[in-house]
Amino acid sequence: MRNILLILFLSLSLIGFSQELNCSVVVNAQQTGNENLTIFKTLEKQLTEFVNNTKWTNRVFAPQERINCSMVISISDYSGEAFQGTIQVQSSRPVYGSSYSTPIYNVNDKDFTFRYLEFQNLIFNPTQFESNLVSAIAFHVYMVLALDADSFSKNGGDVYLKQAQAIVNYSQQENYKGWKLEDGLQSRFALIDNILSPTFKEYRDVMYNYHREGLDVMSTNAKEAKEKIASALKQFEAMNSRRPNSFLLRTFFDAKSDEIEQIFSNGPNVNIASVQETLQKVAPTYASKWRNIKF
Repeated sequence: MRNILLILFLSLSLIGFSQELNCSVVVNAQQTGNENLTIFKTLEKQLTEFVNNTKWTNRVFAPQERINCSMVISISDYSGEAFQGTIQVQSSRPVYGSSYSTPIYNVNDKDFTFRYLEFQNLIFNPTQFESNLVSAIAFHVYMVLALDADSFSKNGGDVYLKQAQAIVNYSQQENYKGWKLEDGLQSRFALIDNILSPTFKEYRDVMYNYHREGLDVMSTNAKEAKEKIASALKQFEAMNSRRPNSFLLRTFFDAKSDEIEQIFSNGPNVNIASVQETLQKVAPTYASKWRNIKF
């Protein structure tokens, strides 16, 4: 009996302390010509521990519920404690009734500069700027959490988007790019501003309809799932008419173009012509992929 209670206690402890993310972090410094310096390995190790061990939410995640994601930091230049580069962040989530994971978030953040002293403490404060390294990483963590939640329930990511917005607001006070309106249409500011703007209100509806009502139904009713996905994509037409070729649309199709091509090239027949017409309107950059849909 004691052994059973001990196993139960350990299991509950593991679940209670399981964090939200299962994130692979890579620091690539090949462009600097000094990629073997220990500081880059130290940074990679510290960021891996920071992202995976920080408690980002008030929810309890079971080990199998942790969100799979990756961050690839490419360092192009550094001098002393100052680093310059980019960060590519991607995440995915499982599809119900299958072994397939669908991409959710795919953003290449090009305004990524920070100061870092080897072995410095990396601590996230939800209400206060600690460092640009911590702010940028935390911002993308909350975007990953938000869009993952939106794909499971309508507007499920509200609380995480508010935290991402809070990070943008307090980081604007510092002299780093990516946090302000004037930093361009593909900045962190633009990303959170767009996703919370009524101009792009369809985006979050599509995230739910495409995944929960579409992909998650694929294993039980493939034709209905494809029709739901087609209907979800059609919602982008209104958004695109207000703001053609927006940053949000590009991030969606950067993540989804291969998947969409495969979905409509196999399985039960749906109205391919209508799907292609919608895709050509809202994502003309991927026209070659849409032409490949000939099922």
